[in-house]
Formats: sequence, structure tokens, C-alpha cells
Amino acid sequence: MLLGGELDMSPISAFEWAKHAEDLILLPDLCIGARAEVVSVVLVSPVALALLGNATVYVTDESATGRNMLRILLERRYGVSPTYAVEAQPFERARAGEPALLIGDRAIDAVEAFPGERIYDLGRLWNEWTGEQSVFAVWAARRDACERDPAAVRACMRALTDAYAWSDTHMHAILEGAQRAIPRPAGFYEKYYAALNFNFDAPAQRGLAAFCRELHAIGAIERVPPVSPEAVDAIAG
Repeated sequence: MLLGGELDMSPISAFEWAKHAEDLILLPDLCIGARAEVVSVVLVSPVALALLGNATVYVTDESATGRNMLRILLERRYGVSPTYAVEAQPFERARAGEPALLIGDRAIDAVEAFPGERIYDLGRLWNEWTGEQSVFAVWAARRDACERDPAAVRACMRALTDAYAWSDTHMHAILEGAQRAIPRPAGFYEKYYAALNFNFDAPAQRGLAAFCRELHAIGAIERVPPVSPEAVDAIAG
């Protein structure tokens, strides 16, 4: 909807932002990422990743960033280029013993359901390989929207950062709400939210820049976009 002009600003996958950076302003302050382990983006594989060269890897269509990070890791870190197939039920593929990329709650379910040696956390693999954080989504605005009404974009960003500041000081309410929605073992949500990073700070920007360079290296994007938020100049005030 953002790319189609139905929204002026929105969170968007880091991959889709990188692919369409000429049309979008990268907004400051907020992102969705992880410092190392991410927990909710995992590959379940019955064999070591370096042995997947002739395999079919089933991937969810829920995360363009997750799919492309997996491709980067397999091709650039492990030197293998499997066949990828989009699958509506990747958890069932994993249950059947086939390599499958899982996102979100199904990934967390897999961490609880499958032996640890079959779980490959993409955030941890990325951090081990690059030394950088992972960034799965950013906030962006259409360039024409920023030019038309920069004050509205600023107001929206202030509302979002205020909301994040509230959640940061009311974490007990966030944890209780998450546990009510989907019960997990005691202490899970404390650990999970502590692993995530929602601040688009310098370490997150370095991680996104590294991701963009690797996307370009595998031919997934035509050019490497600048990552320092240009929106600081475009909408700050």
C-alpha cells in the first residue's frame, strides 16, 4: 500500500525499502530488529546449512527481509544455493523433516517444538557472521508525501516515538498482554523483547547498511542505498 500510494508512511520490510529507496524517505528513530538472536525468524533444517545446496527450502511469504537474509546467509556464508519454494504452511514442511523458514509465532512454536540442533536463528547467524545487528523492518514515507506535508510526517513520527516511549516504561503491561494473547513458558516474553531492538540508532543503521551491501552482492537490489536517515534533514524540525 505504501509503494502503491495508498499510504503516505508506514513500516515496511527492510528489503522492500532497499529495493525502492529512490521513492521512499527512510525515517529516523524506529525500526524492528535484533541485536543478535531474534527468535522469531528461524530456519528449521534436519541437516547442517552447508549441506543444503541440492535441497528445496520452503519459505514463508510473510517476510521479504527474512527470505533475503536467508539467501544471503546460505549463498555468502555457507556457499550453497538451494531451490526456494514459497509455502503457505512451512511449519508442516518442518514437521515433515524438510528445511523451512518460519516467521513470527510459528517460528517461536518451532523453537519450542523441535530439537535445538535443527533450529537456526537468522539473527544470530547474521550477527556471528557480520558482527552487526539485524534490521527486519524500518519506517518510511513516500517522498511526495514528505514534500507535500512534512509537518504531518513529523507529527506522525512523534506519535510513534511517544508510543514506543510509553511501552518502554510500561513493559509489564506489554508482557502481560502478550502472555494473555499467546501463552508461553514463564519468562519467555521477557527474554524475547529484551533480544529485540526498536531503536534505529547507529548500530542498527550499520546493520542495515551491511544488509544492503549483501543484497547488492547477491543481485537482489540494483544499487546500495544510503542508510543514514535522510529524513533527519527532510523532516526534522
